[in-house]
Amino acid sequence: MKNKIQYKRRDFIKLSALASGALLAGACSNSLFAMSYGKEQRYKIAVCDWMILKRQKLSAFALAKEINADGIELDMGGLGARTTFDSKLGNPEEREKFLNKSKELGVGISSIAMSGFYAQSFAERATVNIMVQDCINTMKNMGVKTAYLPLGVEGDMVKHPELREEIVKRLQWAAKQVAEIDGVIAVETSYGAKEELEFLKEVGSRHIKSSFNFANAVDNGRDICSELKILGKKNIGQIHASNTDRVWLQNDESIDMPKIKATLDDMNWKGWLIVERSRDIEQVRNVKANYGANVAYLKKIFQNT
Repeated sequence: MKNKIQYKRRDFIKLSALASGALLAGACSNSLFAMSYGKEQRYKIAVCDWMILKRQKLSAFALAKEINADGIELDMGGLGARTTFDSKLGNPEEREKFLNKSKELGVGISSIAMSGFYAQSFAERATVNIMVQDCINTMKNMGVKTAYLPLGVEGDMVKHPELREEIVKRLQWAAKQVAEIDGVIAVETSYGAKEELEFLKEVGSRHIKSSFNFANAVDNGRDICSELKILGKKNIGQIHASNTDRVWLQNDESIDMPKIKATLDDMNWKGWLIVERSRDIEQVRNVKANYGANVAYLKKIFQNT
């Protein structure tokens, strides 16, 4: 065990040196590090910074490290009635603090989240172009290749099918913008896999993919593994690997995690598994206990640790 720990420390020192070299060469300071750190793992485990009560706070990295997560999904900040997100990441000095902390602690950034659209309408807000472009600029400047876009209550195309045409149109525009950095916007909808696949085909870009959420499948009585297979490897940008709040993942009888891993293995998919919820309803405010337990369980199944 001692040798294993020492080996990881040596790796981290080498990776930090490589990342520093890239920075001196004028490359994005986080991109090389993000590609290198944890590259031996097919699946990496992250937590949402807003759900661990650390939205756009530097301390999110330390907390993620404490609960042994490989990374965080970093939010763009609140939206409200603003023209764009309330984000400090547009400030180069503030942004560099986040990149440095990520590198220092060995905690990556899985994706940049536009969580404001949980409660705001992507189809109807007048300044969506500004919001999306701000997110893409942040992705570019931080070396992050994936953005998370939840369409949320106001963008629920099952309940509001009349919004679909405008959402498709806006995503087609967004796809062209994110393609310039060869990135992906991972969209979470309320569709089942078949309908979501049709939706993605209508958008018609490899830069728009699905952000698959276990909770959506479970809440609607759908089999997670079947849904993953229908969507297919190339259409899944990331996975929110948690359920609604009730019990920890390890105690959730509605989720067969070993079977899910086997399915993803067979699909040859790899990427970030992000814990959003699955908090114990009896101690819902205990961040370390809830997210520590869920991260540990996912690592046990997906990383054999």
